[in-house]
Amino acid sequence: MEILYILINCDLGSEVEIINELMKIPEVKEVRGTYGVYDIFVKLQGDSRENLENIITHKIRRITKIRSTVTLTPILAQGGR
Repeated sequence: MEILYILINCDLGSEVEIINELMKIPEVKEVRGTYGVYDIFVKLQGDSRENLENIITHKIRRITKIRSTVTLTPILAQGGR
């Protein structure tokens, strides 16, 4: 199982609309609005990194009013945790 985290910047005032759209994607396991540099935090989980990258490119980044995304890939510690 692969996990990626995404930080999203969006148009001012569109956070709730985008969060609702993100929650429709089955691989999205957690979505939070945030204060600070980024507007939305997303946890994405799926069978393969390739599948998750496809979802980011073809679903998430195409949501109207998303300005930019940053994808974070976790580094596994020794022992896989």
